[in-house]
Amino acid sequence: MTTKLSLKDLKLKDKKVLMRVDFNVPQDTNGNITDDTRIVATLPSIKFVLEHGGKLILMSHLGKPKSKSDSKFSLSPIAKRLGELLNKPVLMCSDCIGAEVLEQSNSLKSGDVMLLENLRYHRAEEHPEEDLIFAKNLSLLGDIFVNDAFGTAHRAHSSTVMVAKYFPERSAAGFLMEKEISYLGNALLSPKRPFYAIIGGSKISTKLGVIKSLLKKADLIFVGGGMAYTFLKAQGFSIGSSICEDDLLEEAKNILEMCKSSKKEIFLPVDHLISNDLNGLKEIKVCDVKSGIPAGFYGVDIGPKTIKLFSEKLKSASTILWNGPLGIFEVEPFSKGTILIAKTISSLDATTIVGGGDSIAALQVAGVKDKISHVSTGGGASLEYIEHRALPGIDVLTEKR
Repeated sequence: MTTKLSLKDLKLKDKKVLMRVDFNVPQDTNGNITDDTRIVATLPSIKFVLEHGGKLILMSHLGKPKSKSDSKFSLSPIAKRLGELLNKPVLMCSDCIGAEVLEQSNSLKSGDVMLLENLRYHRAEEHPEEDLIFAKNLSLLGDIFVNDAFGTAHRAHSSTVMVAKYFPERSAAGFLMEKEISYLGNALLSPKRPFYAIIGGSKISTKLGVIKSLLKKADLIFVGGGMAYTFLKAQGFSIGSSICEDDLLEEAKNILEMCKSSKKEIFLPVDHLISNDLNGLKEIKVCDVKSGIPAGFYGVDIGPKTIKLFSEKLKSASTILWNGPLGIFEVEPFSKGTILIAKTISSLDATTIVGGGDSIAALQVAGVKDKISHVSTGGGASLEYIEHRALPGIDVLTEKR
């Protein structure tokens, strides 16, 4: 469990609470929010502040606006949606710093909430070393700082790390942050065993440290997605035109050797769904690993034998950690493996922890999101926490006395 100062430890009445949230939600081309999971996940912290008489100032980033104002990345739609969820008005600011914003924060009454405009309209958000005044100006808006944005806690940005330094003894973790730390921390420090990890995604390079870390903690590891083909090629199997990081073949061999020496099993696909078109519009068929993937064909999903193998092995788990899709999930014909594994783990009597945008999307498509013990809002953050057991946005928060 976290030893950081919590929202529950604070006296909130009549205090201006500056809270970092992660409202970086997906939107369609018309700016409509297509998934409000991250907004809903922060509601417990938001409601707690408002119910205890706090004056709430929320700050977040959205997308990558290249350090300038861009209506495409405005948080206005988020303010509207948050207002609907809270059933009360949310004041939307035209900026995140400046005299007007400061005046608005000073005019708030207990129970009021306002949302600052996109932090990334300012270059100093992502590059605090270039302008230390930006974080100071953010700090002027509040009496207390709360970080409830686990999804950005791995980034040492102005709003996650630098601003906290202006709130000595007054920088707390929000409820979502505490929940993330609790689930991931327990999974890593004292998981109920057997503890299994499923790692997917396209590249080994982005999850190399995580895999090595999990080798020390997990009882079994299942690997799917594009990264599996680097492992398979390292074993001498033909992978056709499948994605492969050739510069990491030796590293993949080393990991497989580590598994042997530590007597840890790592399960790779035994068959694939393959296609000669990554859009799923041409030939699609199943291919065994031993037969090899022919030239001109790509591995696009785990095959039926692999789905059965993974599903059977997972049944004995007491704790499961899953990050990353097992195929090109965003293309419907290639999503079956990921969806069926999602359904499998949701049906088990085990503690299940799922992170990563595509994995969460699979839970939603499969209709099993509510059956997962914990759905992590932080993809990259959860991976870094697994690997390092520390994140800059958490480290900077006040320790409980």
